[in-house]
Amino acid sequence: MIEVIDGGAYTTVQDFPGRIGYWHVGVPPNGPMDNLSHRLLNRVVANAAQAATLELTGRGPTLRFHRSAIVAVGGATVPFIVNGVPAPMWSPVPVEAGSELGIGVVDGTGVRAYLAVRGGIDVTPYLGSRSTFTLGNFGGHEGRELRAMDRLSIGGDISLTERPASLAPGVAPIIPSRWDIGVLIGPHTAPEFLTNAGLDAFFKATWTVHHNSARTGVRLVGPRPGWARASGGQAGLHPSNIHDTGYAIGAVDLTGDTPVILGPDGPSLGGFVCPAVVAAAERWKLGQLAPGDQIKLVPWSRADAEAQVGRLEGWIERATTPVEPLARPDWNRPRPMSGSLGDAVLDRGDGVTYRQAGDRFLLVEYGAMTLDLELRAKIHALEQWSWANLGTGMVDVTAGVRSLLVQVDGRGLTVSDAMKELQLAEQQLGHDTDMTFESRIVHLPLSWEDPATLEAIARYMGGVRADAPWCPSNIEFIRRVNGLDSVDDVRRIVFDASYLVLGLGDVYLGAPVATPLDPRHRLVTTKYNPARTWTPENAVGIGGAYLCIYGMEGPGGYQFVGRTVQVWNRDRRGPHFSEPWLLRNFDQIRFYPVAADELLELRAAQAAGALPIRCEPAAFSLVDYRSFLADHNDAIAAFDATRGAAFDAERAAWATSGELT
Repeated sequence: MIEVIDGGAYTTVQDFPGRIGYWHVGVPPNGPMDNLSHRLLNRVVANAAQAATLELTGRGPTLRFHRSAIVAVGGATVPFIVNGVPAPMWSPVPVEAGSELGIGVVDGTGVRAYLAVRGGIDVTPYLGSRSTFTLGNFGGHEGRELRAMDRLSIGGDISLTERPASLAPGVAPIIPSRWDIGVLIGPHTAPEFLTNAGLDAFFKATWTVHHNSARTGVRLVGPRPGWARASGGQAGLHPSNIHDTGYAIGAVDLTGDTPVILGPDGPSLGGFVCPAVVAAAERWKLGQLAPGDQIKLVPWSRADAEAQVGRLEGWIERATTPVEPLARPDWNRPRPMSGSLGDAVLDRGDGVTYRQAGDRFLLVEYGAMTLDLELRAKIHALEQWSWANLGTGMVDVTAGVRSLLVQVDGRGLTVSDAMKELQLAEQQLGHDTDMTFESRIVHLPLSWEDPATLEAIARYMGGVRADAPWCPSNIEFIRRVNGLDSVDDVRRIVFDASYLVLGLGDVYLGAPVATPLDPRHRLVTTKYNPARTWTPENAVGIGGAYLCIYGMEGPGGYQFVGRTVQVWNRDRRGPHFSEPWLLRNFDQIRFYPVAADELLELRAAQAAGALPIRCEPAAFSLVDYRSFLADHNDAIAAFDATRGAAFDAERAAWATSGELT
């Protein structure tokens, strides 16, 4: 048993590859942010690959071992003390029962160190992984960082063929303050989203790591992107806004004009342009990027990225085998640019586009960049086909509004293989234009302009940006940009609407992205720029033409209208949670008003599994929906015209004020 005397600044349990197979419902993989150091240390103590380690951010913990053990520390350089005596990093260190182990503050470059214990840290797996996701309050030790008086068990995840041994000289990752990071161009590039000059400048720029970075993502400071579009249209006022799509792990997400490299705790679905994705073999570097570090994003070809993974795996396998005169693994040698600025679009067919999204993801898009439920129906058919036919090499598929993100393992299935299979699927599916989908009408309470959302706006104004056009009142901004007469009209429309769920995981943990079935209820807004750093759990917001219920606390950009009850229940309590997530694709959400104090009572009941949620069986028929649109065509057109004029007026005001420059 290991007793925690001092938990350090932020110490969590992590395993590799983490929580896999739940990307489509907004559960990130978690796992070690510097997965290379984690994996090398497991080799040093001769652990099995799945063994969990402790990830130490900034300052490490002080621990007392109540049984003998073999440990190793690596990653960023830290003072490593056993019973008052300095111990070497990257080497197996015996620890006797009763010994005290201390790890100090990171000394020099880097952010994170790792502590491996032979046998691994034994905590109860959640959704197939021991990794901690503190924002979701699950995994690891009680779903949180370690604290004094915690107790940890040592497991039995050891290698049956290896013995503990020091890392070979030259193998330990070099951690600089100026980085070259290999990326693959795409999925969203020039000339559709960025100008050719803007894309070129993006990759020539030197970016600085912002202090407001974390496991969710690394925020970068640098030049403003060179946009090719005036706006995102139905997706939002800012040109960074797109119809919600699946995000690749390691995507460079342009949240407004601010790039954020999505980390292992990042979101799976969102509505921002992503011009590049960090290569799988380079993701470890994200875990060591410190505030003030400078980075260059170096385009790699997909063939180069895939070959790098093979070389990385080979070096890890022989990491404790000395090489004369000195080992020089690929992770300690910068690689030149091998990718092309035209790599993003892999192929275009009849109404379908295949986009590169790193070396482990393929993004399939249907039709024009517009909100069209017919396109979402086609995506649903392709999603079902993929689950049934792509085999074990497919890790996950994540549906967006008009896109499907396919994640592959790179071994049983590559990006190229997946694209070939999906192109054949197009011929097989034919896409029935008269599809009907099983649905439910789910009635949820909504506290209008809830105090928690008002607090989030106040925090944003105080710590991020006070002069944003959507501050101090998000609802007044929604009224203005949609050409409505009063904020009461905003309220009426939200409560009258029936929101069709188009995807889950925006943002995180079963959170729905949904749009009103009636186009006259589609309030179009833009997203925060830059994004909020804090959003209360289950806040309800609108971004573009879409509504989202935030599954947990975290960053966000949708304009607030209120707050509702939980749509995620970790322990599956109550009759509505056969899985931890409440909602399903093609559910229809309808809100009813409650006061803020009443909502708190309902939230307590929902957490306990005691809230009776009214769910009515229903169906969504494309034939019926076409008839509805035809019957109300004139009224829909009039609403769109009014909204469009207000949208254009707001954008003109932004241009005059310098908001877009």
